[in-house]
Amino acid sequence: MRRPILALLFLAAVLAGPTHAQTPPLPPEEPRIAADVTIARIPVGGMTAAEAEATIQAAFDAELPFRHKARLWSVKPSKFRAVADVDRSVSAALAAQPGQLVRLSVKYSLPRVKAYTEYLDRVLSRAAVNSRLALRNLRPYISKPRKGLEVLEYRMRIAIERALVRTERKTIPLAANVLQPTVTRVSFGPIIVIRRGSRKLYLYRNMNFVRSFSVAVGTSSYPTPIGNFRVVSRERHPTWDPPNSPWAAGLGPVPPGPNNPLGTRWIGTSAPGIGIHGTPQPWTVGTAASHGCIRMYMREVEWLFERVQVGSPVFIVRA
Repeated sequence: MRRPILALLFLAAVLAGPTHAQTPPLPPEEPRIAADVTIARIPVGGMTAAEAEATIQAAFDAELPFRHKARLWSVKPSKFRAVADVDRSVSAALAAQPGQLVRLSVKYSLPRVKAYTEYLDRVLSRAAVNSRLALRNLRPYISKPRKGLEVLEYRMRIAIERALVRTERKTIPLAANVLQPTVTRVSFGPIIVIRRGSRKLYLYRNMNFVRSFSVAVGTSSYPTPIGNFRVVSRERHPTWDPPNSPWAAGLGPVPPGPNNPLGTRWIGTSAPGIGIHGTPQPWTVGTAASHGCIRMYMREVEWLFERVQVGSPVFIVRA
């Protein structure tokens, strides 16, 4: 009987204990950063240390965006071995006054930044392409020029370093100079095409046809040369000096006048001894009668003379 009685007495004592248990104290609230405080201009006011660290680290780890015209790309800060001392900045922010700006200490590899700007130069820089002249279907064709690009490596390094240090992730436009071609479609001016077989001379301005003429060309013994040449001289009322050739042996210089075999105008080409000139023998125009030169009617060569210049291209083809 004693054991049940003792158990009842113990239970009664427990039930008769204090009716109100003491509430355990709440853990202390984590300190928060004062209002309007920023780290690297990123708002962290009212955040705890953990919240601020996560916010700043995420902002710093964001990729650096780049743009060139319609091309967009981005690069991670780790490519430049960039690291930020987030813990120190957050500790400073916790002790900062409201509205204070706290710096973020950032370290990066300058050689890595330099290597990346050199990569941009290799990939994006290109030389300007000049227009080039050729014949297509016996007509002048001038290719389109193309602008070049020169990446400004120093300015790109500065922009990347600033973005890393300031934790800015605004789009970085490519710093570059546009290189203009020196020769364009309008650079060529007058172009002469001589069709030796059909004994015709065609004048173009750039790619636009201007006028055609009947001409005399060289005989089979002294054929007019085929090739690409240019105008190298222009002379009014020229003196004819005999060439060093057997057919001209014993002939002396002929001064300007009605009997001069060059007529009143001489347009010399880069083909040795070959030019375009007038003739006192107009009946030979349209035939193979010369010693290689191109003969024209006086009035027509005088017209042509005024419309070509030293450097003008001269094409002589077989057609």
